[in-house]
Amino acid sequence: FNFQLSTFNSHTDTAVILFTSGSEGVPKGVELTHRNLLANVRQLLAKCDLLDGDRFFNAMPLFHSFGLTAGLVLPLVRGNYIFIYPSPLHYRVVPTVFYDRDCTVLFGTNTFLSGYGRKAHPYDFRSLRYLFAGAEKLQQATAELWAQKFGVRVFEGYGATECSPCISATTPLEPKHGTAGRFLPGVEHKLEPVDGVAEGGRLFVRGPNIMKGYLNADANAKFHAGGGWYDTGDIVSVDAEGFVSIRGRMKRFAKISGEMVSLTAVEDALAGAFPHYGLRCATAVVTRPDEDKGEALICCTNEPKLTLAEIREAIKAKGLSNLCVPKEIAVVKEIPKLGTGKVNHRELHAMVQPAK
Repeated sequence: FNFQLSTFNSHTDTAVILFTSGSEGVPKGVELTHRNLLANVRQLLAKCDLLDGDRFFNAMPLFHSFGLTAGLVLPLVRGNYIFIYPSPLHYRVVPTVFYDRDCTVLFGTNTFLSGYGRKAHPYDFRSLRYLFAGAEKLQQATAELWAQKFGVRVFEGYGATECSPCISATTPLEPKHGTAGRFLPGVEHKLEPVDGVAEGGRLFVRGPNIMKGYLNADANAKFHAGGGWYDTGDIVSVDAEGFVSIRGRMKRFAKISGEMVSLTAVEDALAGAFPHYGLRCATAVVTRPDEDKGEALICCTNEPKLTLAEIREAIKAKGLSNLCVPKEIAVVKEIPKLGTGKVNHRELHAMVQPAK
């Protein structure tokens, strides 16, 4: 066989092409350069006091940027040991192998970490120093589970495939729970006002970790027309200390009676609110057109006994308005998930739409 290796010409050459998760639309191909990946590694290392003896355990998919950059490139660049496990879904096996390999650093989504926490023995994570959650919002119940069962604090990162992926993160020195931490070094940001949103705005970021561009010509042209600013599509707020709070995706806001309602905020209010139905009880929120109010919220669940009265109480307990109460419940066999563990809202939305 006559194989010819491609030549590395420049830090601006494309290193990888990764596709976005597709949770809300058709996945887009993202070109990340060598500079993008290495810049994000440097940004993360500037925030985390990793040791030469740290041992990384990575079960996250390498075809997603979180698993690739944080779980593979970072320890390789730093010279740390890495154990790569082929599936994040083996909730009992992962803790056992983590224990066996005496690892100290673990990555996961809220979904995966919840699974490991429930299935693991308290001693399985005795050597764990750093636990990072990303790709979806960390739920309070998951954070409390790890704190109480293992004595471990979960740190949370925020980002996007287009950002290689990390934009901000909480750390031991900056551990403000309920936020996504402060922006990483070198990340510029600006917030654009959004009608109907009083606190926060639409987040745009720029920096050395921001992608080269999209494979799709139209999406690529739109990105480059912005002068290097990447539109995250997220509504966020930044407090006086610089901590970032994610209010939700722009696409995950509904306009009800003229008011903007965050579907993410509603989902967060319902997460873990029904322990009497067991750990399998899951909820997610989508919308349908509504003649009277413009849009209506639909609570999708795999628990057939869940009632609107219980949902209303959970919403009220979190201090949300009546506009956040779903109009109806749709019972599904399972809440569809992506490979990253995130809810596949696009598929779920299609499942509950009225037949035409």
